[in-house]
Amino acid sequence: MATESRQVYGGRIETFVRQLGPTWLAGAIAAGPATMASLLTAGASFGYALLWVVIVSAVLGTIGQYLAMRLGLLTEKGIIAVVEEHLGEFWAWVLLIDAVLASGLAQLVIMQTLADVSATMVGSAGLDAAADPRIWGVIWAMFLALTLAGGGYRFAEVGVKIIVSLVVLAFIAAAFVVPIDTGAAVSGLQPEIPAGVGGALVAAGVLGGAVHITLLTMQSYTMQARGWTRDDVSLARFDIISSMLVAFGIFSLAIFLVAASVLPETGLDPATITEIQAAEALGPVAGEYAVWLFLLGLWGAAISTLGGNTIVPPYLLADKLGWEQSVEDSRFRAMIVVVALVSALGAFLGGSFFQLLVLVLAFGLVGTPFALIVILYLLNDSDAVPETNSLLENVGGVALLLVAIVLAGEFVRGELATVTEPASAFVVAFAVAMALAMLGLCGRYIRDNVL
Repeated sequence: MATESRQVYGGRIETFVRQLGPTWLAGAIAAGPATMASLLTAGASFGYALLWVVIVSAVLGTIGQYLAMRLGLLTEKGIIAVVEEHLGEFWAWVLLIDAVLASGLAQLVIMQTLADVSATMVGSAGLDAAADPRIWGVIWAMFLALTLAGGGYRFAEVGVKIIVSLVVLAFIAAAFVVPIDTGAAVSGLQPEIPAGVGGALVAAGVLGGAVHITLLTMQSYTMQARGWTRDDVSLARFDIISSMLVAFGIFSLAIFLVAASVLPETGLDPATITEIQAAEALGPVAGEYAVWLFLLGLWGAAISTLGGNTIVPPYLLADKLGWEQSVEDSRFRAMIVVVALVSALGAFLGGSFFQLLVLVLAFGLVGTPFALIVILYLLNDSDAVPETNSLLENVGGVALLLVAIVLAGEFVRGELATVTEPASAFVVAFAVAMALAMLGLCGRYIRDNVL
């Protein structure tokens, strides 16, 4: 009997592992080059001081995906369709524009990263004629267009577990080799944002990697692509915990601890850190191969992230316009091609992609509180879901919302100091628009449910 029970239990676990996917796709996007850059910059700039943000980001990222999962499973619809049905077309457009803007900017910077890393790798191999990032941007854009339009969601999911796992293992190995200062690490558990504005930007970038509007809005569509319904709630929970809390949490901790232990001692300037300098974090475990190992990890993370991020705007727009969310629909397929090809423009951006990656995550965090309010609103509306949030689920959601607002607010406050610059002015204007949207939606909820 005991043997039979173990076989049944083992078979169930095996089935769960085989069926994982939706949140692993979100985890692949979260564990991308932007998060790597934010974690490396955090460790290089402030040592262990932002360890609390790293831990909180994994926990809050799990809560965010759990809430998005509940909304997707309980409604069995895409989030844009649910918002339009229960809140109205205006709010559906606001959410769509918010998500597309955040994912679109991330797409450009991640493509810049992939193009630059590809050019660096072939240049290091002696192929100087092919070491032009702009050429690689066009090549990768065409690759994305051809493969994603032909394979849809399944292609974006293929290889995600392997690529993310390899990157995680590389930094885990380094974490066992480098001398981690336990006392300093413990002091980093105290919540504080160091160095004013610079610390706020990096902290917002770290949290933005795990709690991002792209991850929240895509959860319902990736579950639909898998055919999950309310009967799959146990599988969905296992998917979220294994990917965001465990895999992403280990990924974040390993990178941050290695960076905080190694990079401050090298004397590099965190404000101008490059991928070659960041590779020194793997020096203790990879020696002379550290640069190649790091570049391959960054390259793989960029590819897996682009694969998932490219399908975000097409899914959201298809849901809003009533298209079939499949490459069988020519309009959906054409939108994938458009997003993929436009991303080639990222290879023509100026500046260091390391700094831009941190900035784009911080920007995404500014648009995330609105998405969280939408999700919490709907999960507490008995007309939208058959089972509203419990007190514990609401407490977790509100805690996530408050942390996101505080860190995003600190980042925006820093941008006010340079508001005369176009980039800062855009961030501030976007933040004001999102703040007004949040106040409007909160006011509607109070009017309809409290007064």
